[in-house]
Amino acid sequence: MALAFAILSPPLTPFGEKRNSLVVAKAVGDSSESSSGSIVKSVQTAWSSPEDRLALAGLGFAGLVYIWAARNLISAVDKLPLLPSFFEFIGILYSSWFVYRYLLFKPDRYEPVNHFNFKAVDYLNSLA
Repeated sequence: MALAFAILSPPLTPFGEKRNSLVVAKAVGDSSESSSGSIVKSVQTAWSSPEDRLALAGLGFAGLVYIWAARNLISAVDKLPLLPSFFEFIGILYSSWFVYRYLLFKPDRYEPVNHFNFKAVDYLNSLA
């Protein structure tokens, strides 16, 4: 069982006073195997069979091409003169509408939570 302590730097409160924080983390189980270990094992088993090597290499290459293309697309859109400012303006408008619609008045604050709970129950009932 592992136990870790961390003393965080004292943040300032709204009134300017400092407060200390102590965080304690305790391991739940004795196993140190993580999800990345299971991913590595599944890749190793796929690599061990000769017919899957080509597919695995193709998947890796396609992933690299996708990352390269997405990076170039984002940098191309960012270089256009008005689009970054336009997207920022749209984000500010949507955030303002969301605050006005759901957070500003107390009766409306529970509406998104109730909607989410209703959809979650509806989805779980459809599974059963």
